[in-house]
Amino acid sequence: MSNFSHQLHSSYGHPVLRHWAANINAFSTYTFVYPVFISDNPDANEEIASLPGQRRIGTQHLLEYLAPAIAAGLKSVLLFGVLSGSEKKDSIGSLASQPGNPIPPAIELLRQAHPNLLIACDVCLCAYTSHGHCGVLDSDGRIDSALSARRIADSAIYYAKAGAHVVAPSDMMDGRVREIKEALQDRSLLDKVAVLSYACKFASAFYGPFRDAAQSAPSFGDRSRYQLPPRSAALAIRAAERDVDEGADMLMVKPGTAYLDIVSQVHQKFPNHPLAIYHVSGEFAMLWHGAKAGAFDFKRISLEVFGSMLRAGELSLATNGCLSVDTGVYPCLTGVFISASVLIQKWFRMCVSDYRY
Repeated sequence: MSNFSHQLHSSYGHPVLRHWAANINAFSTYTFVYPVFISDNPDANEEIASLPGQRRIGTQHLLEYLAPAIAAGLKSVLLFGVLSGSEKKDSIGSLASQPGNPIPPAIELLRQAHPNLLIACDVCLCAYTSHGHCGVLDSDGRIDSALSARRIADSAIYYAKAGAHVVAPSDMMDGRVREIKEALQDRSLLDKVAVLSYACKFASAFYGPFRDAAQSAPSFGDRSRYQLPPRSAALAIRAAERDVDEGADMLMVKPGTAYLDIVSQVHQKFPNHPLAIYHVSGEFAMLWHGAKAGAFDFKRISLEVFGSMLRAGELSLATNGCLSVDTGVYPCLTGVFISASVLIQKWFRMCVSDYRY
């Protein structure tokens, strides 16, 4: 059995990955990863009511949607697939790994138009299963972890073959990193595709707007049997250790704001693995609504929150807020990135030059 934790080429096969591998703990255009919700309706351009300023976007509008931000400095995106009808979903999430999934066409489009853009793909079954859970269920309605890990690997390979630079399993199944690594090795893709593991993903109430955006809420129960208990630091460290042992190239803690102690502990225990935080939909919406109500200035509070994440040990940050910081504009992202190039230039200039601890 291969020791994937000693096979390193996948960790630095792209310029952005090489920057992350340098462990540069400072704001720059490399820090931020922008989540994009890709609809299977090519003509989609839909506002997400619970996630201010964000949209579900189809491939016909994707390049126009992202072009100003990319031109202004955005280096990385994280793609999520969204199916437009429940009739397309089934018990095993078949469309997570076969035609009809909107992610491969989006990858092809982005790679052709923006060859230097790092394309990461979230890998999970929840948006594709009829029950909305992140894995395959057994006859008792519980997660079948082994079968789920195999299905997660199927989806990861589907995205890898389409040209993804990074696959990011967010399902929290035991053994899924090894399943993905073995599948990549079998297809001679091991040194071409990195694995960013959502290693410490907690069963959090902060995910509400995302589940609306991705149309992926569970139809019964919750995800507390496989996502981590919010109060358990020990399990979080064990989960990170599990994924490091299985060969994860990078680690993530999700959510961010309420879990900076976990970020710090993971960073201290695994200093040689790039560490990401997902500043999730509820965290972003909380700041946006608070600013809209006049409780605080959005730009200033965002800098404070993101700065605290950097201080705790984060090297890359996935957030819908990375393009939304400006003075007095809420939301900033409307239509097709109205003034987005100006906004992101201000944001990156502020992060790189003007931010002071």
